[in-house]
Amino acid sequence: MMLSIITVCFNIAETIEDTIKSVLSQDYKDIEYIVVDGGSTDGTLDIINRYKYKIAKVISEPDNGIYHAMNKGLRSSTGDILAILNGDDVYAEKTTVSQMAEFIQHNGLDAAYGDLIYVDRRDTGRVKRFWQPGRYKQGAFSHGWVIPHPTFFCRKGIFERFGYFNDTLQIAADFELMLRLVEKHQIKIDYLPKVIVKMGTGGKANVLRGMIQGNREIVRSFRLNGLHLSPWFFVRKPITKISQLFRRPSRIL
Repeated sequence: MMLSIITVCFNIAETIEDTIKSVLSQDYKDIEYIVVDGGSTDGTLDIINRYKYKIAKVISEPDNGIYHAMNKGLRSSTGDILAILNGDDVYAEKTTVSQMAEFIQHNGLDAAYGDLIYVDRRDTGRVKRFWQPGRYKQGAFSHGWVIPHPTFFCRKGIFERFGYFNDTLQIAADFELMLRLVEKHQIKIDYLPKVIVKMGTGGKANVLRGMIQGNREIVRSFRLNGLHLSPWFFVRKPITKISQLFRRPSRIL
């Protein structure tokens, strides 16, 4: 069973090599690796080209934002299961992809997700937050529950049936996709209680202006999908994030 991994990047020469090595070191043999670069000018593309012979496809051209770039990668993929690993993230273990593929296959799932740790970009052994979402319960999105989207592995047929990222959204298209697939269309999904991805801290959604815009887009996401948004959403979501600062996985990977 082919599994496609898409990495989207732009001017991140400092971290892209770790991401590439993380994918290429996986013990799962049937991986189609696709890198979508937004036309980097800082040396990112030079690093990518060092590994070009091991990468199935490299797309380097201007895009209309990160979700537009993700869609390019997803649509060009040929794998049965798709996953996205951004250019400042790494998989937690060399067996991560094979574990996720086996979990989906063995349980007849459409998709699966797991835990995520936020790490310092310069010291990836330093855990700053631990996101342990637990199993999905119907209606959970409305009350502030969210899937860690970098840990999300999903069959391509689900994207083809229900759509890709809504790239009219600039910050919360990942949330809207999860909401649409899981809450609205109720795909068969389950949780693997393991750390799947180490994610570098930072990003547009973490600054105040980005958070405000992201919250507006979350409201729009519920409206687009005809789903109810509880007024408690914007109370519980930050409380959950604060609690993640004090959690740690049972072992640091």
